Amino acid sequence: MKFIDQIDLSGKKLLIRVDYNVPIKDGVIADDNRIRASLPTVQHALEQGAALILCAHLGKPKGQVKPEFSLAPVAKHLGELLSRPVKMAPDCIGDEVKAMVADLKPGEVLMLENLRFHPEEQAGDDAFGRQLAELCDVYCNDAFGTAHRAHASMTGIPAHAKEKCAGFLLKKEWEFLGESLADPKRPYVAISGGSKVSSKLGILNKLLEKVDSLIIGGAMANTFLLAQGVGVGASLVEKDLVDEAKRVMHTAEERGVKLVLPLDFVLGEGPDAAAAVKTVDAADGIDDGLMALDVGPKTVALYREVLQGAKTVVWNGPVGAFENPAFAEGSMELTKIVAGLADAMTIGGGGDTGSCLKMAGLADKMTFISTGGGSFMEFMEGKDLPAFTALKE
Repeated sequence: MKFIDQIDLSGKKLLIRVDYNVPIKDGVIADDNRIRASLPTVQHALEQGAALILCAHLGKPKGQVKPEFSLAPVAKHLGELLSRPVKMAPDCIGDEVKAMVADLKPGEVLMLENLRFHPEEQAGDDAFGRQLAELCDVYCNDAFGTAHRAHASMTGIPAHAKEKCAGFLLKKEWEFLGESLADPKRPYVAISGGSKVSSKLGILNKLLEKVDSLIIGGAMANTFLLAQGVGVGASLVEKDLVDEAKRVMHTAEERGVKLVLPLDFVLGEGPDAAAAVKTVDAADGIDDGLMALDVGPKTVALYREVLQGAKTVVWNGPVGAFENPAFAEGSMELTKIVAGLADAMTIGGGGDTGSCLKMAGLADKMTFISTGGGSFMEFMEGKDLPAFTALKE
């Protein structure tokens, strides 16, 4: 796999697939982290004398042209960050777009309209990928967030591009998630939170082959408690995965991996409740009609104990409904513990984990925060990501 700094870009038309799927409300970008994460690649291309074409998706327009999913606000914001104009194309393919690309000079930037306005993008249509590839001399993929999707812009363009490479963001993900974790410094601790065991079974089983300790929190811990015969009240739980949870616990015991489950919970009537009702020990079960919405102080103390002295930490998913201040304390305390590990390599993955770190103001204290959610988990699981495969072939 080639990287962008290994290719001569001078005077060439460079098409970069970026991940600009950012939250926009009333035309205003609420969080521009993904845009800023692409800047090293974009600025390098401009410094090397490329004429730059950017393509991305935004939201879920489901193959239809919907103005609320236009990338125009993103182009405007990117222009401000780059201190140069970013032209906006009316579409991502077609004669008008070809004409704009033909007129594009070195140092100029053109943003193509939302790829997902065409159903062919998500269908991985080869002809659509070929049309996009015809716009450029060089294709660069810098969108790790969609690297696990076999969409036309991820696999179709590189199949037809004259030259192809990975951007700096993709390179960083490759180095940290692939190379650094291939032989991690120990103790190696993984933290798996969030709501569903089902979406993380693969990664849990993979982690059990590698880690010394596995911390399980968030709503997914409820399924493990149920597997131990503990009542979970009205909490979110996947009853059909109780046997799988038992298998994970058995495998951890067999391999000598310390499996860490919550000792206590903060209960509430629902994730949007104005205040918590009470804190209970996990062993006592959760009251009928109430939900476990955060971990309690005993669990936070246990996290601190397990993480003390860790040399490698991978964290995916918060341990409570952190968006609500009433149930944010456990995740915020965990954030402080992980970010405060001075001698450890600390990696965060998934959108919620990144939001949690940003909310705590500690994102810059982590060694690395992955820009991917599903792609982060699939890569950690050891799966071949379509985008990487397409760049290698």
